[in-house]
Amino acid sequence: MNSTSDRLSWLPVISPASPGALYEQIVEGLKREISQGRLGAGTPLPSFRKLAEDLMVSVITVKRAYEELERAGIIYRRQGLGTFVSPNGHDRTREVKLERARKLLVEAIEEASQAGLSANAFKEWVHTTLIHHKKQHEQERD
Repeated sequence: MNSTSDRLSWLPVISPASPGALYEQIVEGLKREISQGRLGAGTPLPSFRKLAEDLMVSVITVKRAYEELERAGIIYRRQGLGTFVSPNGHDRTREVKLERARKLLVEAIEEASQAGLSANAFKEWVHTTLIHHKKQHEQERD
């Protein structure tokens, strides 16, 4: 296995039983690794064929994932050279994730409001949830 494949060993198991289409699972895995800095700007990614082989999915699935990431400006392709993480890939991935988080937060606010939660009660609930999440995350690391 080459060093690029070693660096991509973090990808979650791609499975029809997992939530989301197979290409979406690849997209999310790459976005996560780029946003967390494990795949930096200029990092070469495996070819469609190599990644498809490693993940045991079709080349078309990998091609679709790469095309979505390229449209978002997270990766780029150079004919004859390969596919790479964009210089602004981390920022673009972070922007996408923050926008998704904002939308989810708005949805949570609407749900809480419909459940009769006041603004102050919602803030307290969020604060308590953050503390619980932090403790849980720390326990998982230990």
